[in-house]
Amino acid sequence: MKISALLLSVCLVSQVYGQTLQELDRKRLRLPNGWSLTSVGKQLTLGDLPLNLVVSHNKKMLAVTNNGQSTQSIELFDVKSERRLDSVAIPKSWYGLAFDDRDQYLYASGGNDNWIVRYKIDRGRLVENDKYVLGKPWPNPVSPGGLAVDGKGGYLYTVGVYDSCLYVMSLQRKNILHKIHLSGVPYTCLLSGDKKRLYVSLWGGQKVLVYNTGTARITGQIPVGSHPNEMCLSKDGRYLYVANADDNSISVISTAASKVVETLNAALYPNAPSGSTSNGVALSDDGKTLYIANADNNCLALFDVSVPEKSRSLGFIPVGWYPTSVKIIGRDIYVTNGKGLSSLANPYGPNPVNTAQNVIYQEGDTTPHKIPVQYIAGMFKGTLSIIKAPSEEQLGIYSRAVYQNTPYSKEKELVTQGQPGNPIPFKVGAASPIKHVFYIIKENRTYDQVLGDVKEGNGDPSLVLFGKKITPNQHKLVQEFVLLDNFYVDAEVSMDGHNWSMGAYANDYLEKTWPTSYGGRGGYYSGEGEMEMGNNKNGFIWNNCARNHVSYRTYGEFMGDEKPNIPALVGHQAPYRSWDLNFRDTARFSQWKKDFDSLVARNAVPGLCTIRFGNDHTQGLRKGAPTPFAQVADNDLAVGLFIDYLSKSPVWKSSVVFILEDDAQNGPDHVDAHRSPLYVAGPYVKRHHVDHTMYSTSGVLRTIELILGLPPMSQYDAAATPLWQSFTADADLSPFDHVPAQVDLDDVNRQESRVARLSAAMNFSKEDAVPDNLFNEVLWQGIKGIAAPAPKRAAFVKAGLVHEDDDD
Repeated sequence: MKISALLLSVCLVSQVYGQTLQELDRKRLRLPNGWSLTSVGKQLTLGDLPLNLVVSHNKKMLAVTNNGQSTQSIELFDVKSERRLDSVAIPKSWYGLAFDDRDQYLYASGGNDNWIVRYKIDRGRLVENDKYVLGKPWPNPVSPGGLAVDGKGGYLYTVGVYDSCLYVMSLQRKNILHKIHLSGVPYTCLLSGDKKRLYVSLWGGQKVLVYNTGTARITGQIPVGSHPNEMCLSKDGRYLYVANADDNSISVISTAASKVVETLNAALYPNAPSGSTSNGVALSDDGKTLYIANADNNCLALFDVSVPEKSRSLGFIPVGWYPTSVKIIGRDIYVTNGKGLSSLANPYGPNPVNTAQNVIYQEGDTTPHKIPVQYIAGMFKGTLSIIKAPSEEQLGIYSRAVYQNTPYSKEKELVTQGQPGNPIPFKVGAASPIKHVFYIIKENRTYDQVLGDVKEGNGDPSLVLFGKKITPNQHKLVQEFVLLDNFYVDAEVSMDGHNWSMGAYANDYLEKTWPTSYGGRGGYYSGEGEMEMGNNKNGFIWNNCARNHVSYRTYGEFMGDEKPNIPALVGHQAPYRSWDLNFRDTARFSQWKKDFDSLVARNAVPGLCTIRFGNDHTQGLRKGAPTPFAQVADNDLAVGLFIDYLSKSPVWKSSVVFILEDDAQNGPDHVDAHRSPLYVAGPYVKRHHVDHTMYSTSGVLRTIELILGLPPMSQYDAAATPLWQSFTADADLSPFDHVPAQVDLDDVNRQESRVARLSAAMNFSKEDAVPDNLFNEVLWQGIKGIAAPAPKRAAFVKAGLVHEDDDD
């Protein structure tokens, strides 16, 4: 039986309803991805990316583990006073957290240190007391995830995310009693009330395993949805609730029958594609209400589960950005919001900062100066929401607010914004005069870093690193075609950025593991198809093309060692050098040109071509490497040559080019850390036009899909605003003439300096293998030689980008 969350139409007393909803409307804050927040309840500040929240057995304490890119920590809170008792930094951690049976100790995963840290709770303080070692530290792959403690029996249970094992340890002797290999990547484990069974959610296996603690054997496996993660048990132990992140669903398992007896759809609409990311579950104290944390819908979904196997939807509660865990104590609801309550500007993004101490060091200066650190990967701090369980009437108001926060709807999957006659259809499957889409992916720049000197746009010239002299072709593109100064990437870094750029979604595996890797704490790069666990459930834009019989070809994107990273690209790849910063983008242009000419000759130019020009990433100031100016100029020239050649080809009359950065992590921006350049060129693109409309990565994908007659892949591209306002029905076939490079592309870094030495120690052989916060600082210090200027504007919401109804 499959139950869908109902779209509530709540009829309430006008005065009460209107007043309360108006209060929520006034606090609505729009995120750079186009979704909005109206978080309710009291908010307590947490650390970077809180992933787990646990309640002590006596219900007097809460513990949180913060597992982000910057400082990782364990926090302890007092329930009655709603205040933080203690916060301790931990070198490495990830998700696992559990109180012992008597609430004397707190056990926490040590992440890629491959141990469990035990803290004694001493008068509200966390005192490190012991460690339980699972193996040698990273690069030995273990990474303990979820934990379970049986104090009476003397056992500690945990799962290894990277070695796919279940570990059973002796609490007293601290040795491993059993190590059991599992049939997929695990997330967490949960003990039954009688401690006879341990349930293990297989994050990468679409099943829950049943481990018999008496026989020390796996005795059963229960198929569930895609990416099962958090679980909770009913008080009587008869039902196990499992959150399936990729399916927007909860599997309800009969523990006696060991099978799913009900599936709850936690999304806001029935049959919604991926995008809710249901990843946390909790039951009310009376066992009648199930609370579900929908990370990517920024809300809780509530179900009445009082009648077994006949659950019904109750509504939704708006919370913060990316809720990761939910717990209930009495009438209080506690929610950890992984990304906090807003997005922010990062004008201090590239400062020459000693990241260990958060201080400025000028060249030759030994005196440290305290400044904020604004690296996008670690600047969005989480919060703890404390919400009173709402009445039926209040829940109706909350539900309405959640729907108003959400730009996605089922109707938008087939019909979106647009105008009749525009080259961008507003109905899926409608005809477009554009037949060939060229989609170019670049690396990591913000709007202000490149286009902050364009006077027609909302730029800050003081933050420009690669202005008109370095990027003349990109500046010419925004002058001759359209300037877009209100475009935001959906990602934070490249590991999730390429998946967002090609799939309009990054699943919970990517979102929860990249911060540890980017923080230098070990772990794998799992984006771009390099790990199946990181792939979107229904694939990427190429899979979408294949399903809908649209031809496609890739040039370097999602390619590794010249081989496709995903099956959909086998037979659809061109001879082309992928990631290699020692290979010029202008040489990549020549590779594309040769292949393109052969396709034109055969009248076989595909509907979609994805092209990678990534050398604007640069190699910093490493001695002997091309200078940052040379590499960005090479990248710019490749872009200019590409548009030039395409605009003088037979297919120009029916073509369009979209060029974006996969993320904006390597620079500052005075509006928002996600704001980035977007370039659009083609005969149907408006000329000499400025478009201030708010767009996102998913909006570019939505535009491509509408051109090619493709349905959306996730809730995010379905909801996104397509770029129709930058297009015109009156084609202008005038070609584009590229501008020669204004700097020496052969110029190399020649000086030996502090920033050169820092660059030399970095690994540029793979995407984002360098510590990007330090790399940003190296670029600014090496190029500017001074500290970044003070900010002129602050948070995203202060840039005049508050929520408005785009459908009006």
